[in-house]
Amino acid sequence: MADSTPRKRPTIEDVARESGVSRGTVSRVLNGGHWVSPDAAAAVEKAIKKTGFRANPHARNLATARANSIAFLLTESHERLFEDPNFSALMRGAAAALAERDLPLVLLMAGSDAEQRRATEFITAGHVDGALLVSSHRGRESFLGELVAAEVPVIACGIPLGYERRIGYVAADDLEGARDMVVHLRGLGRTRVAHIAGPLDTSGGTGRLEGYRLEMGSSFEESLVEEGDYSRTSGERAMRALLERHPDVDAVFAANDLMAAGALDVLRAAGRSVPGDVAVAGFDDAPIATRTSPELTTMRQPFDRIAREMVRMLLEVIDGQPAARLTMPTELVVRGSA
Repeated sequence: MADSTPRKRPTIEDVARESGVSRGTVSRVLNGGHWVSPDAAAAVEKAIKKTGFRANPHARNLATARANSIAFLLTESHERLFEDPNFSALMRGAAAALAERDLPLVLLMAGSDAEQRRATEFITAGHVDGALLVSSHRGRESFLGELVAAEVPVIACGIPLGYERRIGYVAADDLEGARDMVVHLRGLGRTRVAHIAGPLDTSGGTGRLEGYRLEMGSSFEESLVEEGDYSRTSGERAMRALLERHPDVDAVFAANDLMAAGALDVLRAAGRSVPGDVAVAGFDDAPIATRTSPELTTMRQPFDRIAREMVRMLLEVIDGQPAARLTMPTELVVRGSA
């Protein structure tokens, strides 16, 4: 007796399973093959024939057009998004630049493995035309390989460690900015200059540490360096450790303003005057730099210009031009702390 049960219509998931690729890759093949390697496209086409899958012509016609939106891909925790003002400054600048072209900005959080997986699936499914990558960390960037393999247009803020030759970027001149800050502090007569480094899995952390190391020259000591994570609490922790090891420290250069503010808190509690006993300097010229007492001497990053250049360069990549790499100068801002 013949089976009268209606045969289930093949789905995109069936094609993905048969071809051994993701659902997003199948979707991109159906929508014209954008961001799909030849091998993956061939596997999908073979699976489509084998499963008998048929795409909805109306949905395909709608999907073949550009998404006309851009992702702001932040590889940090939700807490850092609200704590670190640099991210909001970059997001505002990018949104403003895109608004001039009538393009919306979509925020995608990718701080955890699960968030990175969801963000990758969302981007490679064609829901955005490209991504502005902010705050990538070496060792936590495997998802970038998927975006690169899919030929997704990406421009990073800062040098994307491990992908310097494969992803375009706009970066502040971290190394020279750090050197300029050390020159300033030593020009004040400071001889025991410590450094609170940023995370050493980021280009900003490594670049500013290297600038400090180069400018200190023969005076460089590993024990005068303490690593933080760009948070205010890590600046406090680092300053306590430095004071314990080197009570004679007379200057501290922190790799961002939040950590410099944390250092100020600890020095005040320890009875050290700033800048009398210890000069303190930061990096970024974030809003907090003018809210501390004394106000922070810092190295200004042109965040609005960085964001606008990122948008310009990403749109060029989307239009088929090769990815560019741009390094922008920083500017010393002298205030009361040093």
